[in-house]
Amino acid sequence: MKIILNDYIEHLGERGDSVVVKPGFARNYLLPKGLAYPDTPGNRRRFDQEQKHWEEMDLGRRSAAEVLAKDIDGTELLFERRAGERDVLFGSVSVADVSKELSDKGFEIDRKRVMLAHPIKELGNFEIELNIHRDVQVTLPVFVVRPGEEPNRAGDVTEVAAEVEAPAADVVETEIVETEVVAETEVAAEPEPVVE
Repeated sequence: MKIILNDYIEHLGERGDSVVVKPGFARNYLLPKGLAYPDTPGNRRRFDQEQKHWEEMDLGRRSAAEVLAKDIDGTELLFERRAGERDVLFGSVSVADVSKELSDKGFEIDRKRVMLAHPIKELGNFEIELNIHRDVQVTLPVFVVRPGEEPNRAGDVTEVAAEVEAPAADVVETEIVETEVVAETEVAAEPEPVVE
């Protein structure tokens, strides 16, 4: 189905682009939410008339996102979690946890704006990215520590977008010795026939 995008949609296109999508995606998501119109000559004229209004609105969104980015910049997120011997968490720190922590600090950020490739599953220092607007991103430090511990702000920082490597285990070299096991079996002598 050919549609005209009414707003920027990630991985699909910019506002005003004419794209072809599957009919179900258009009917069930894009059209009901007002994110697109069917690509017809009448809708193209409608889009051209609304273009100036949308440009002003997008400029307003971007300036609001820049103000929010300045406010949120420098905010540190601290999560206290129980962990095992090798600093592996009993659970994880997910997008929902990050969103809730930001909300507790007074920043209402949609969960979809938190760019976390996978949940954090170990103790340490991490950096996560927030896409507040398609042109405005903020990187925040995240500290995951045991309950009651202070974060090591000078420690190595791991970007969560990259694969988090498991902590290196001590390598123990073992030598395999092959031995032969000989089972001793007693061979029972056959009983001699009894002659009567």
